[in-house]
This record gives sequence, structure tokens and C-alpha cells, in this order.
Amino acid sequence: MTIAFIGHGYVGLVTAAVFADLGNTVWVVGRTKEKIEKLKKGDPLIYEPGLTELVQRNIGAGRLHFTLDYKEAVAPSNVVFIAVGTPSKPNGEADLTSVFAAAEEIGKALVGYKVVVTKSTVPPGTGKKVSEIVNTFKPEGSSFAIASCPEFLREGTGLSDTMHPDRVVIGTNSDRARDILVELHKPIDGKNVLCNVETAELIKYASNSMLATKISFANAISFLAEKVGADVERVLEGVGLDKRIGRSFLYPGVGYGGSCFPKDVKALIAIAGEYGYDFSLLKAVHKVNNEARENFVAKMVRHFGSLKGKRIAVLGLAFKPDTDDMREAPSLDIIASLLDKGASVTVFDPIATEKAKLKLPKAVVYAKDAYEAAKDADAVAVITEWNEFRQLDLVRLAKGMKNLVLFDGRNIYEPAVVRNLGFMYYGIGRM
Repeated sequence: MTIAFIGHGYVGLVTAAVFADLGNTVWVVGRTKEKIEKLKKGDPLIYEPGLTELVQRNIGAGRLHFTLDYKEAVAPSNVVFIAVGTPSKPNGEADLTSVFAAAEEIGKALVGYKVVVTKSTVPPGTGKKVSEIVNTFKPEGSSFAIASCPEFLREGTGLSDTMHPDRVVIGTNSDRARDILVELHKPIDGKNVLCNVETAELIKYASNSMLATKISFANAISFLAEKVGADVERVLEGVGLDKRIGRSFLYPGVGYGGSCFPKDVKALIAIAGEYGYDFSLLKAVHKVNNEARENFVAKMVRHFGSLKGKRIAVLGLAFKPDTDDMREAPSLDIIASLLDKGASVTVFDPIATEKAKLKLPKAVVYAKDAYEAAKDADAVAVITEWNEFRQLDLVRLAKGMKNLVLFDGRNIYEPAVVRNLGFMYYGIGRM
């Protein structure tokens, strides 16, 4: 089958590369000549384990193509996926500007029959608007059906998540479009969920908001655990062993970030508001997420009394391990707060440093590794749970530090082990 993807971000490029690897001819449409030229040479522009090799293999095999020309990509394709960004507006609503712009260009390039699929995360009702736009601009004699196939990939495990999802959601009111999409997804081993477009659109928001709720619930329990003298890790272990609940995403820390959870929670609150429903539960989820970051810095203030003149080594900048994505990363708020309180900040991240430099204040100092970051530091703060931080030589780390204080924002260390090495240890919800 020949398919096209509009957009080459995490979702568009990862999914395009996987479908090309399954034997399809895949076109990817971008807007920037410089980026398209890099993609043609096999540079994926983003860090995702295994993606560079997959892109280069399928370019070499003649299955994966990149272009700025909608007509070149859309005309030969059976299915056209819209996989562009839908960032948050200031009021929390999803900004659909790129989606609607893509729909217009697809309409102009339409030849014959196509299935136009929204893979971007969009509010219920967007499919109808996309249909109206395509219909307005399409040439006579062409036809199309609208569908929604939301993505559920996680950055860092995107290739595996695309090939082996828990479910493949196919939302459409067209039997012909449904059959085409079911056929396209046959090599993907997730369970098919067949529904109408609006249901598919809402499934994505509901899924991400549920996961965000679990994270904020875990953080709220960690706040209480510290007050009552409980160990939140043992509490959540006990809770997670209940098969009705499970431990997945039930981990406390410095809050969720990235391209999905923050914007999707805010968008679902806004969607509910448009229909007259006050989604107070999700408002609380968002509030707790912000409190998790504030509480982490507050621990440092309580320990030192004042952060003025203190040097803090921050380990981990990306919003999660195995990605260079800095969107809504907790590190951004935490570092800004540390600087505002008079601390100096030295940072290290294995992958995300270059993208972090575009977002962090100029006062931040960058180190080549964790040990250089910790040199002469009054405290080390772990914000992203990269695997290499789990296996740090803490004895070596301690030798370079001014004061042996460790703030573990992801509970990756055993408190007793760290304290036996002479550190003052502060975890999340742990005594």
C-alpha cells in the first residue's frame, strides 16, 4: 500500500518508518527545506532509540521518501495521515492551526479516492471540520473518507509501541475506509477498536488523562506519606499489587511532562468546559503536577534555609529517559526556581543538552558528565531517571562534592544505601 504522512515529528516519522519497514511505500511531507534535506540523508532530527537505523534502512530500500510537495505525496497514496502538532493555546485548548492547514493542502492535492486520517491528538468534532475543509478544496472527480487513528507511542519506546500497541483505534463512519485501515494495520499486533470518529478522538484524551491522573495520585500520596512518616514506595507497591489497579504509572516524582500529558489534560479540561462540564478532577490532576515540582525545590530550601549562593548539580533535563524532548520538562521549572532563589546550577543530561540550551537560562552551566556536574556542589538533584544515573559511582561522586546532599526526584536510589555512604538523602515520599 502507498501511504503519506503530513508531519515528521515523533509520531509522524516513527510511524512512517515502521510502516515502510513493513513493506509499504511511504511519503513524508514537511514544511522546511533544510529539515527535509537532512531527512533524505537519513538524519531523523530527533533522538529515538533505533530510529536512525530504521529510517536509513528504508530510504536505502526505496520505501521511505521525503518531500515538501503535497501533490507528490498525496496523489499516489491510498491513505493520508495528518500527524502535525496540536500545542496548547494559552487557555488550554488545542491549537488546530496546523491540522486545518494540512487538510487544506490535502484537499488541493486530492486525486481519486483517499482515506484522510487524523493521527494528531485532536478534540472530538475535529474530524468533521477536517472533512469540511478537504471537501471545500478538493478537485472535481476526487473523493475521500475521514478517519481517526490516534497514536499511543511513548517517546523512548516509540518503535516497539508502534509495532506492538495494546490497541489500534480505528474511528470512521465509512465501511470502505474501515476495511482499508484494518488491512493496513494487519501486521500490527494490537487489538482493533472499531468506532466512529468522535469516539476515537476522545479515546486518546481519556487515555492520557487517566495516566496523568495515576501519576498525580501517586504524587499526592507521596505528599501525605512524608507528613505521616510512611514510605510511599511500599504504599504504592501494596496498592499496585491489586490487579484492578496495577503499578503502571503509579510512581511519584517531580511530575509528568512531555508533548502529551500536560497539553492533553489541559485540552480535555477545555473541551469539557465547552460543553458545560467543570472537569474538577482533571483540574486537580494538573494542580498536583505543579505542586510536585514546587515541593521538590521546597525540600532544598528547608534543608539549606536559603539557596542563595548554593551550587546545585542537576542530573537529567529531558522530561523522561531515552529521549531528547524538553517540552514541558519538569527540569525547566525546577531550574528556573533554583536560579530565582539565588542558587547556581550546573547540569548534565546524556542526550538532551543541545535542546535544553534553547530553553534554559544562560546562567546554567553544562557539564560533560555527572561527576563534573557534581564537583564542588552543595547538593545533587536527580530529575530524570536515566539508567546511567542508577549505576553512578556514588563514592566517586561524593569525593568531588562540597556537601553530601542528594535530592532524588525519581526515587531511583535506596535511602539506606545512600545514607550509609555519608549522604543526606531526600526522596519523594520517603523518610
